Amino acid sequence: MGRMLGSFADDNELDRPDLNKCPDCKCYFAGDNCPLCGKPCPEEMRAGNRKPVKVKKHPNRNQSGRVTFIPWYHTWWFILVMLFVFPFAGIVLLATSPYKKWLIGVVIAGVVLIVISILFTFFGHLLFPYEPVDTSLSREEYVATCKQVKPQAYYRAPDQYAEEYVTMTLVVADRIVFGETTYYVCQDPANERYEIYLCEYIISGDENFAVGETITIYGEGAGLSTFYDEYGDPDTVPCINLAYAVLVEGD
Repeated sequence: MGRMLGSFADDNELDRPDLNKCPDCKCYFAGDNCPLCGKPCPEEMRAGNRKPVKVKKHPNRNQSGRVTFIPWYHTWWFILVMLFVFPFAGIVLLATSPYKKWLIGVVIAGVVLIVISILFTFFGHLLFPYEPVDTSLSREEYVATCKQVKPQAYYRAPDQYAEEYVTMTLVVADRIVFGETTYYVCQDPANERYEIYLCEYIISGDENFAVGETITIYGEGAGLSTFYDEYGDPDTVPCINLAYAVLVEGD
């Protein structure tokens, strides 16, 4: 039936120093021969001649040679429930349980990692806020880092340039103000059907560009972003987080 709530230990021997012991059957008896196998008891296994059994200094409660009962709050099922519902309470119960220390350490380490990952998922943005553009670089450094990309190439594969520094020349087709954020709907000068949205995070320089103006932009690829029109219909378009922009001379 197994041992669920208590057990006799297999590795802690119960000795009877006043009796002889059979080396094969491990039973104790008062006569000269083993009552089970009939083998004569050798001298070294007779009472008074056997070496005393070593007793553990700090035996585990589950392996102490006697039946021990585990309280309901230290059973595995209850500890597992508490680890998922109230992790800190579950860790305390596990740490004070009679289970092996290495197993307790592994479980506690796993629970701590899970809790940290959950907290980071929900509150990581408070510790590491999202920065759409890198403000640690000077304007000259930022511009020098940007890669020249054709608008048509970016339009066709925006995710390929996600979080990369890019620069290109575009024509402003529309300017949309949504709350505190300004978006520029821009087009490829060579083919106006290739539209790219610019989310304005301009650090310094020109801004408030008018419709029809041609600008050279420097920013970070934002992949595909979803916008909603005045009717609430979604529109997924290529987007760039705009850091710097320069009006092309002649416009």
